Amino acid sequence: MKKLDREVKSTYYLTAHLLDITTNKSVEAAEPFNIKIIDLNDNNPVFPSSYNGSILERSATGTHVLTVTATDADDPTTANGQVEYKLLNENDIFEIDNSGKITTKIDFLDREKQNAYIVVVHAKDMPGMKTGGSVTTTVTITMSDINDNMATFKKKMYSFDVREDEEEDFKIGTVETEDKDEEQNKDPVYSIVADYTTEPKFTSVFKIERNPWKDGVLTLKQKLDFESRKVYTFDVQVHEDNLQRPPDDQGAYADTKAKVIINVLNVDEPPVFSKKAYTFSLREDAKASTKIGGVLARDPDAAQHMIRYSIDDPRCPVKIDPKTGDMYTDRTLDRELIAFHSFYVTAEEHTPKGTEILVVLDFNDNAPELTDIQDLFACEDDGPGMVIGTIGASDKDDHPQRFIFSLANPSPHFSLISEGSSTANITVTQGGFHLDDRRENLMEIVLEDSGSPALSSTTTVTIRVCSCGRDRKHYYCKPASPQAGVSTSALVVILLCILAVLVFLIAIMLNKRCQKDDLATMGRSSGEIYEQLVAYDEEGGGEMDTNGYDVALLTSARNEGRLQQVPALYAAVRRPLADRGHVAAMIEAKKEAADLDRDGSPYDTLHIYGYEGPGSFTSSLSSLETSSSCASSLDYDVLSEWGPRFQTLAELYRPDSAEN
Repeated sequence: MKKLDREVKSTYYLTAHLLDITTNKSVEAAEPFNIKIIDLNDNNPVFPSSYNGSILERSATGTHVLTVTATDADDPTTANGQVEYKLLNENDIFEIDNSGKITTKIDFLDREKQNAYIVVVHAKDMPGMKTGGSVTTTVTITMSDINDNMATFKKKMYSFDVREDEEEDFKIGTVETEDKDEEQNKDPVYSIVADYTTEPKFTSVFKIERNPWKDGVLTLKQKLDFESRKVYTFDVQVHEDNLQRPPDDQGAYADTKAKVIINVLNVDEPPVFSKKAYTFSLREDAKASTKIGGVLARDPDAAQHMIRYSIDDPRCPVKIDPKTGDMYTDRTLDRELIAFHSFYVTAEEHTPKGTEILVVLDFNDNAPELTDIQDLFACEDDGPGMVIGTIGASDKDDHPQRFIFSLANPSPHFSLISEGSSTANITVTQGGFHLDDRRENLMEIVLEDSGSPALSSTTTVTIRVCSCGRDRKHYYCKPASPQAGVSTSALVVILLCILAVLVFLIAIMLNKRCQKDDLATMGRSSGEIYEQLVAYDEEGGGEMDTNGYDVALLTSARNEGRLQQVPALYAAVRRPLADRGHVAAMIEAKKEAADLDRDGSPYDTLHIYGYEGPGSFTSSLSSLETSSSCASSLDYDVLSEWGPRFQTLAELYRPDSAEN
């Protein structure tokens, strides 16, 4: 047996049979009947997920935002399966009916003041009763932007300087505007306002157009003349034809007009002759220094500098007064030789010396930088639409800049919205921050200026997660993760340490090599100590009466060049040198040289002596102990390794010889 569940099966269809228990036969015909399960309120309403909706700002009252639906598995024909809705965070902006339809209660929603709202919808069965199952869901409502704000000038007056020699289509400067609407909804139109009764030529001299950043750009339509007019003053106006609603908080005093002052800068222009060509006639019998006529040039500049005249052709028969321009013959002329003389006269300004000032014009050679990025944090309870901070931009260049903010990679929690020309707001798009979340909230922000050429920079901004109180005052923040990396100075120190270790290892290797060379030439060292062999074949003689020898004779034989290799009389068995230190190596080297030297001095020959009489009452003066000495600690087995020259001595000191 198991419990009945109406949600699994609401009706059971059965057939009743009446049987005689004795005969087991039907008494009456089978009769079908149904059992309907009565519903109990054992299921709560369920929302499929959270909801996201959007609505245009300034929508009319009663505008439908979205509809939420909660389902209840209980019988929909009873109160158990019927659902009613209400908003938990009651406000004066949105409302919901029993069908789950959310609508607006006001008509002045403003995205520029708040771009998103979060409402909590409560769904409960058993409508009208205090009991019943319930569930809640979160609805995020985003404000969509419309063009409801006019573009306005940032300044009331703009001043520009223009040289009088600038050509047509020269860019004079930019008049910047600001618009609270999003970029796609900005549609400013610029125009030059002038009193055509007094200044009818302004629009023929200047024009204003919109650039890609939707600011106004003033451009020359014709060249300027400093001597004709030094200053131009006029107004520029901005308006928008596609405003969908009355502008927010912008009355008749909005800055839709701005004054523009253009100062014409004087450029030193060359002198201008009164005529393009001069013609003079003169009789050929005229004497030298006869006046022919004169030329006249004037300075078009307001300074009216003095003019100096000159003729550059040295073959010209005419000379000119540099101050007045009067011309005279330099010699007598002969018409039969040359009937016409053509030459050029140069007029130059003669300006007195003065102090010159060089103004270095700015060039866009510095990338923009982010400012105000140090203390950015998000509270654990921050939801979508919350502005957690405003970042700024700066540029070392001098000209006015309009900056473009963007994200190098999309952020799952934050968005970047430009505010004006040099600031941007960081806004939460998805909440759910926790202090125990190990992931860091990083934003790669790309900042681009409006210079020519445009420069950009990318900065990684870290947003901390904090536990906040009222008014978003944080009292504890998640510590930032340590940044892995090595500074440039640390890298230099590491490289220097590696170089020092390499130098030390090379020095050790060189030292080892020098020690090997010293070992190979050890027999030639003058500081070695040798022991002199004493002859004892004289009775009654002592060491003082013994014929000694100079130890240097043994070493001098090695300094006379390489010895001739002569086969030895006995087959010498070579054994490798034992590693017994420097003294052992020296003895082995001496022994090998003695074996190979057949003609050398026999100072190192050990003599074999017969009976010498009874022993002395004194002990032996030799450093070699006799075989009868029980206290001897020398290992005489090594004598058998010294070659054939010491074979006899080795046989004398063998252990079996001592026993015999």
